[in-house]
Amino acid sequence: MPDVYNWQLGRTMAYPYEERHPKWQFAAVFNINRCIACQTCTMACKSTWTFSKGQEYMWWNNVETKPYGGYPQFWDIKILKLLAEEHRLQQVEPPHWNGGEQDERRPYGTYEGMTIFEAAVKHWGPEGPQRVLGYIPADEEWQAPNIYEDTATGSRGEPGKFHQTGEALPNHNTWFFYLQRICNHCTYPACLAACPRKAIYKRPEDGIVRIDQERCRGYKKCVEACPYKKSMFRGTTRVSEKCVACYPRIEGKDPLSDGQPMETRCMTSCVGKIRMQGLVKIAEDGSWIPDRQSPLYYLVKDAQVALPLYPQFGTGPNVYYIPPRWVPRPYLRQMFGPGVDEAIERYTHPSRELLAVLQLFRATQNIIFRYAIQEGPKVFETEVNGKPWAMYDDTEIASGRDGLVSVRTTIREPIHQRPVQHQNSI
Repeated sequence: MPDVYNWQLGRTMAYPYEERHPKWQFAAVFNINRCIACQTCTMACKSTWTFSKGQEYMWWNNVETKPYGGYPQFWDIKILKLLAEEHRLQQVEPPHWNGGEQDERRPYGTYEGMTIFEAAVKHWGPEGPQRVLGYIPADEEWQAPNIYEDTATGSRGEPGKFHQTGEALPNHNTWFFYLQRICNHCTYPACLAACPRKAIYKRPEDGIVRIDQERCRGYKKCVEACPYKKSMFRGTTRVSEKCVACYPRIEGKDPLSDGQPMETRCMTSCVGKIRMQGLVKIAEDGSWIPDRQSPLYYLVKDAQVALPLYPQFGTGPNVYYIPPRWVPRPYLRQMFGPGVDEAIERYTHPSRELLAVLQLFRATQNIIFRYAIQEGPKVFETEVNGKPWAMYDDTEIASGRDGLVSVRTTIREPIHQRPVQHQNSI
């Protein structure tokens, strides 16, 4: 296999195809701390893309309750076990992160272990050597898209009694959290690597991963290879389908967009204002071109509060998460890598700029390419974790690809009081 550079791992890795990258990359940030699991995003996607016969079980967007939930069931546990078993069989040191030198090319240190591509090099399946380590979920694993919803760890509560230990930050003894998932439109897609028909491709203009259904023959190799299980087989047409990133909206073809790129349906419908999606500039070597006024670049690269989901798989996912504050850190480090502690600290004690950028989540349906901050007066002071902290009523200004301002908002949201004569009016 050729060697490609994966900045999320901080090293080169093996991948079936040579290095090749789009000019722009579809990317998103999800703030887990805000999610209320209303599933509005899920239904927005379902009603737009997967409402037809044969797509009943397809949930391109889903929100699952961790640690027990998953769709398909136990998708992450199974691939983690397969990867751990390959390290044992191949007599390789257990996977771990080396927190050595950290810079732009290795922001989380270096991953010391095999990816799902490297583990497959010596792995033989029923059909011979594999390109990607993976598995095909059984039918029953797709039957419950929201299994174990709100199921927490810890002791069982009793009616009329307080919790045995009580809970307080930084870690709760009894906990769960919601994980929002779509296709990650990976930098090195496992589905693309595994397809024997070369029916899967990344669009050069925006990095969206698509399936050419005229070339697809339904071998399910993409279903087997994707560690996140976001490629799905449709029995009525005998081909695979997956999230298409609402590409007409990204292209500015939605009637509401006036020709400007719009965020996807799952993003714009989010009630909890947890999602921000956009496009980031990509260099020829796959790195993110510095773009200081891009909110996604700021959150991922500068503030480093948003982290990739299971970066150790090696796919280079382009959906990033602000980790939940109350969950035990070892669990989060396994899921989001070694940057968890710093990300939670920065989110808990946000800088003036970070607080302003967080206000832009769901402020507009158009993709934000640039933001600016107009400083306002100090409106609040307190201590957070023993450190002084102040809030300023700054104004955030966001603009689209055309450079025109698409939204202005402030830290303190305005309060509108209904006139006395209309207080009971509907």
